[in-house]
Amino acid sequence: MVAEVVADPGPDGLARAYVRLALRLDRVLPGVLDAHLGDAAVAAGVVAEPVPDPDDLARQADALRAALPGAGLGGDRQAFLDAQLRACRVLAERAGGREVGFVEEVERCFGVRVTRGDEDGYREAHRTLDALLAGPGALAERLAAFRVRDRLAPEDLPVALRAAVAALRERTAATIGLPAGEDVTLEVVASAPWSGFSRWVGPAPHLSSVVAVNGGIPHRVTHLPLLVAHEAYPGHHSEHCRTAAAAGAGRGRPEREVFLARTPQSLVAEGAAELGLEAVVGPGWGRWNAGVLAAAGVPTDPERAALGEAVEDVMARLAPVRQDAALMLHAEGRPEADVVAHLRRWLLVDEGRARRMLEFLAHPRWRTHTTTYVEGVRLLRPWLTADPSPGAVTARLARVLDDPPTPAQLRAGTTPAPGAVGDRPGPRRAGWAPWLRRTVGPRRTSAGNR
Repeated sequence: MVAEVVADPGPDGLARAYVRLALRLDRVLPGVLDAHLGDAAVAAGVVAEPVPDPDDLARQADALRAALPGAGLGGDRQAFLDAQLRACRVLAERAGGREVGFVEEVERCFGVRVTRGDEDGYREAHRTLDALLAGPGALAERLAAFRVRDRLAPEDLPVALRAAVAALRERTAATIGLPAGEDVTLEVVASAPWSGFSRWVGPAPHLSSVVAVNGGIPHRVTHLPLLVAHEAYPGHHSEHCRTAAAAGAGRGRPEREVFLARTPQSLVAEGAAELGLEAVVGPGWGRWNAGVLAAAGVPTDPERAALGEAVEDVMARLAPVRQDAALMLHAEGRPEADVVAHLRRWLLVDEGRARRMLEFLAHPRWRTHTTTYVEGVRLLRPWLTADPSPGAVTARLARVLDDPPTPAQLRAGTTPAPGAVGDRPGPRRAGWAPWLRRTVGPRRTSAGNR
């Protein structure tokens, strides 16, 4: 079986076989492949094959995983591929129609075991919000009113997006590093089940992504930099273009040519994207963003922007509520009405918003995706902030973008130090670590965009 799956010999042969497996999985589970950064001819060859049998793909994943110890890949590459192939096995099972329990699927796909969140922590977050948004009326009403005041006028959205992208691109280039020739194209769509989505345009040497933004929903001044940081700089686009540039310079690893959703790679990537704004701008990002938008001609209020940052920081501590909802729906078999009530109670949203969240959580493609935000941040934050010296956080973020550790490595603290995996594209600037340790608390997580 291994000889049939691994077409070329040498340490990279198994990694290339994994790439072909990932491309085949996307044929039986459309959408699981977020991006392919490798040779277009390889992808075209897989498309020309007969549609694969999911059971065969499961056996291929098992065979490749069994062959890892003798492949000569080295510890980190072997750990990465072992985690990815374990997830591929589950994805093939799901494509073949096998029912996999929600908690089991999350554990086997992402390498984390999820449980319900801490309601005492949620109550503490509500008390903090109550103080921030002091005034008459219920807290949910005050939060809704603040968000209305924070809205961008629809006609300002394109200008605001361009300004935020340019400013965060500059910050990312200075702190993390960006390869020459990379680019992001912005696209506003009429409606979508997400607020923003990054789509790789490549393959290399075209280091380009399209960032699509849902124009069918209200956007807020405060949330805009979080969305742009997640999808573009220093988030998904930055990871993709750095990876493609490394491959073009002969420093790449074949297994990094594909980005698979519903795998440990996805969990770590989403966690890194969620932490991106904190890493490259830091505290005061609300006022910083207001200044960026004002310079572009978008009306902003610096005081409201500062309050908006504080509100977002607290609301992010409530992100596990959505994972609770997924557990209630898929693991506990709770009625939709109970799930909606849970979302409304703790996230302080109206029924319409809660039901849109429920629609996302119920979708077969997205049902486990909320975990990538919650658990990705939970695992990455302690590692990113372990060293408070100047430049350490951005160096570690660059390490994650270039050679993502597995959840097991993050949990065990066995991830190699930054700089151990070769040169990085572009310069880095020191100076962010001390404040990041202060702003990153044990419960701090960010609401997802994808």
